[in-house]
Amino acid sequence: MDRARTDQDLKRGKDAGLWDSIKETVKVGVQALLIALVVRTLLFQPFNIPSGSLIPTLLIGDYLFVSKYSYGYSKYSLPLSEYLPIEANGRIWGAMPKQGDIAVFKLPKDNATDYIKRVIGLPGDRIQVIEGVLNINGRPVKRERIADYSTTDAFGQPTLVPQYRETLPNGVTHEIIERDGDRGLWDNTQVYTVPPNHLFMMGDNRDNSTDSRDLGNVGYVPYENLIGRAEVIFFSIDEGAAAWQIWNWPWTVRWNRLFKPIH
Repeated sequence: MDRARTDQDLKRGKDAGLWDSIKETVKVGVQALLIALVVRTLLFQPFNIPSGSLIPTLLIGDYLFVSKYSYGYSKYSLPLSEYLPIEANGRIWGAMPKQGDIAVFKLPKDNATDYIKRVIGLPGDRIQVIEGVLNINGRPVKRERIADYSTTDAFGQPTLVPQYRETLPNGVTHEIIERDGDRGLWDNTQVYTVPPNHLFMMGDNRDNSTDSRDLGNVGYVPYENLIGRAEVIFFSIDEGAAAWQIWNWPWTVRWNRLFKPIH
C-alpha cells in the first residue's frame, strides 16, 4: 500500500511539474507578445519596400525600421487600425515632419494601404514641377547633375538614367532619378497649395512614383495618417529573391545596405 501511494505521489508530482512547465512557457510567450506589441505600437515597426518609387534611396527588397514616436501617435499607430472602430482624430505628442523626411503613412484614398514617400511640402507650401525641376513657394530647388544611375526602363530593360542631387530649402540633400528625362508625365504640373494639417509627398524616382502630384490616387496626406519616419535599413535582398531562402543569402543579400541610415 505504501509503495502504491508513493508511485501515485510521484506521478502527481510529474504531472504537476509538467503543468507548471506548460504554464511558464505560455506565460513567457504572452509576455513576449505583449513586449513585441508595445515595441511595434510605440517604438519601431518593420516595413519592406515592394516598389521602386524611392529609387535610388530605397530599393525593392529593402527592409527597414520606422520610428513610431517621431511624429507622435494617432489611431493609425495601432496595429490593424483600419479594422478598429476608432473615430479619434489628431495626434498625441505630435511633431510635424521636416522637409526631406522619408515617412510611412496610410493612403488617404482608403486609410488602409501603407505608403512610403519623401516629405516635400508642409502646410501652406506651394509645390510645382516645371520641366522636371521641383519648385517650392515659387523658387526652383537646387538640382545638381551627378553620375547616371543604372536601373530598368518601363519595359524592365536595363538602362542608364539621369541622376541628380537635390537640395531642399532647409538644406536636406538627397538623390533623385529622372527615368524619362524631364519629359515625364508629372514633370510639368499645376501649382499645389498644401492645405492645413496636410503634407505633400513625392518619390525620389520622379517618373515612376504615384504620389501627391496625382490628386486622384494619393493627393495631400493628412497629418494624422502618418505612421512614422524611416530610420534604418536592417536587411536587404535582391529584387525577385525570396528572403526565406537563407541558403541563397551569400549571393542574394545586399550586404553593403545592411544597417544603412535612411536620409
